[in-house]
Amino acid sequence: MNTPNLFFSVGEPSGDLHAAKLISQLQYLQPSATFQGFGGGRMSEAGCQIDYELTNLAVMGFAEVLPKLREFIRVANIASDIFARKRPDAVVLVDFPGFNWHIAERAKQHKIPVIYYLPPQLWAWGGWRIAKMRRNVDHVICNLPFEPQWYAQRQMSVDYVGHPFFDEVRQRQLDAHFLAKWREYEGVQVAVLPGSRTREVKKIWPMQLAAIRELARRHPQARFMVAALHDQHCLWCSQQLTDSDRKLNIQFFVGKTSEIIELADCSLMKSGSVSLEMMARGTPSVVVYHISRGHYAIVKCVTRIKSMTLPNMIAGKIVMPEFLAVGRTGKVIAQSIVALDRLMSDRGEREKQRQELLLLSRQFAGAGEHDTTGREAHGEPTQTQSCNTANTVSRKAALSICRHLGFETEAATPRCSPALLAG
Repeated sequence: MNTPNLFFSVGEPSGDLHAAKLISQLQYLQPSATFQGFGGGRMSEAGCQIDYELTNLAVMGFAEVLPKLREFIRVANIASDIFARKRPDAVVLVDFPGFNWHIAERAKQHKIPVIYYLPPQLWAWGGWRIAKMRRNVDHVICNLPFEPQWYAQRQMSVDYVGHPFFDEVRQRQLDAHFLAKWREYEGVQVAVLPGSRTREVKKIWPMQLAAIRELARRHPQARFMVAALHDQHCLWCSQQLTDSDRKLNIQFFVGKTSEIIELADCSLMKSGSVSLEMMARGTPSVVVYHISRGHYAIVKCVTRIKSMTLPNMIAGKIVMPEFLAVGRTGKVIAQSIVALDRLMSDRGEREKQRQELLLLSRQFAGAGEHDTTGREAHGEPTQTQSCNTANTVSRKAALSICRHLGFETEAATPRCSPALLAG
């Protein structure tokens, strides 16, 4: 096989970055390989021909899917046409299961091998879908330490490579000027993360703001640093402040999430994958989320997990206090205030959670791959600059794909693209 062609289907912005790093590693293991498919700008920069910018259709929940259903069907038909005309050597799916199940089915209709990277969390909910996975997916590349056994017990070909989030944390170069400017502060600094999706931000930020008002009263010297993903999120959050809120010590930032996590003594965050960065950097956190009563009724019927936070799932116990608001938010706001007040008041309590998170990080990411234990002693963030460790997970995933497909690999140094290192 001289010029293997791999088709990628990626629907989330985060998946776009994970896939780009994977493609970058595959290019060095298979220099003659070509890549095409559905994704976004990061994949394009890495050398993948984008047949449709699927990341523009990223949705969450039934209400968001329905208005775009016709377009999703049209995109799936584009995939079928490509499979029929070009017959790629394999289809690589990254996350986005609602749509990618259909891509897997269409690939199997053309007898094309299917590999799933960052697979859906079937162990958490919808476990009956394992039959669909066995039928339509040939190989799973999983990312959480308890997943390999779960898939292997269900007769799936599986490799465990770790979570790409740790690649990103290891290689992300923090803004030294920003850190120097904001590091020195007499009071407690609290990171506030309202989320990355507009719909979530509009549910989570009002809860967080209510908690901040009370916590600021209890801790007048505290500074709350709000990390927004987009300018419009930052603007909307700041617009929710009332005249009486103007006296609060709240600072808003865009594009500085990692720096703020690194600086913070503790955090009030929305449930999500960023909890892994909190774990990697050892930042004590309290987690909140909001869900409607209707959505909760559905989730409760199909979910088996007891936690909504990845570090807690990995630990098998509550390390980060977490609170889920179903419909009304008053109780969760009060609970989050109590939990965060404990962290803000007690340095020993913060250090206890910090050490638990760092221990989990070493066990999960691999000893020595990301160790932040010395960051305070040195007065600067710990960052691994070696390319060989920066893309550990992506490299393992690329090797897994090559082995499964029987590709001979080049003995080349893993790629360390400046564009990708920029995160």
